Amino acid sequence: MPLRVALLSYRSKPHSGGQGIYVRHLSRELVRLGHQVEVFSGQPLPELDPGVGLTPLPSLDLYREPDPFRTPHWSEFRSPVDVLEWSIMITAGFPEPLTFSLRAWQHLRERLAEFDVVHDNQCLGYGLLGLRRTGVPVVATIHHPITVDRRLELAAAADWKRRYSVRRWYGFTTMQARVARRLPWLTTVSGAARDEIVTDFGVNPEQLRVIGVGVDVDTFQPATTDEVVPGRIVTVASADVPLKGLDDLIEAIAKLRTERDVELVVVGKLRPGGAAEQSINRLGLTDAVRFVSGISDADLAALFRSAEVAVVPSRYEGFSLPAIEAMACGAALVATSAGALPEVTGPDGHAVLQVPPSDVEAMTGAIRRILDDPALRRRLGAAGRARVVENFTWTRTAQRTADWYAEAIEAQKRARTC
Repeated sequence: MPLRVALLSYRSKPHSGGQGIYVRHLSRELVRLGHQVEVFSGQPLPELDPGVGLTPLPSLDLYREPDPFRTPHWSEFRSPVDVLEWSIMITAGFPEPLTFSLRAWQHLRERLAEFDVVHDNQCLGYGLLGLRRTGVPVVATIHHPITVDRRLELAAAADWKRRYSVRRWYGFTTMQARVARRLPWLTTVSGAARDEIVTDFGVNPEQLRVIGVGVDVDTFQPATTDEVVPGRIVTVASADVPLKGLDDLIEAIAKLRTERDVELVVVGKLRPGGAAEQSINRLGLTDAVRFVSGISDADLAALFRSAEVAVVPSRYEGFSLPAIEAMACGAALVATSAGALPEVTGPDGHAVLQVPPSDVEAMTGAIRRILDDPALRRRLGAAGRARVVENFTWTRTAQRTADWYAEAIEAQKRARTC
């Protein structure tokens, strides 16, 4: 039976980070299966495919480029929620999950008859509890608990002032844990993420369903001719934060540069004064590391096809879309064994060379091994493509998600009759 889905996403960057990518591809495939999907999003807004509806729920957009942490004009304040958003930001917190959920509650409570299910994407704000009290089934995806990011940033903090700032910024995770415990229908993208959610958020394991995400295997596919650029290494870093381990990879590039010509292309933005820029300057790599951002899926696929090696250097991943995108393109992959990466990429030596997180020597050695062995590169690339096609497509993800919706809707009906 066709379902009417309200899909909520508090921010939906189209080309970096997993949330906007998840919203775009899941909504498209649900529509292809015959369901009706309307996306509700704050800025940045997603790119969506034909047939998917979009209703913006505008925030003050306090973190937009090129003026993040901006001071809005008084005329931009339209409601008490806007005042709340500004108040949390100026006291060093991150307000968007809370304030987006309140806007979604205010908007959707007038339209609940139009939807069979409300699906939250990683917001987990208190407004969801208001929606749930109306009787509509409210389900949520938790890609991974953001408490993991908080732990890694606290460990990297240089002094008590930075640690205080990190704790204040990540204060919203307390709300997310409370909300997650009160939503009976949750999904996540991997067994590793499920275990972290159970531990960090105190969620009952029976609330959680593991539904992996996917890749567009028609766009992300191997080259028909040899497009590889000798010495090119590609990675994706949606943010310059300790979680992504970009500074470890930059250290490895410095070691490789002592013996050969290599180039690192980072899909992401260089944060001025951030750890990556400091490492690049300290190691004299300004001519060896290049950042690109805002590229299309087709351009990203072409970049992966041009790489001799793709690397996922993360210190934790709840899933890793870049890993399966690179594998789908037939790129030889080096990835750490952090979080869900072994679960996603498979056993060491089959479709990936695995290294311990933050082990720069091991990462350097694995990259060197692929650079020196074209046959290994081809074998890893072919095995990676086969693994993705078999296990990680958006069609598979959408079908499993629709089945999960149907179970939640039926459970809600049974609860009403009891």
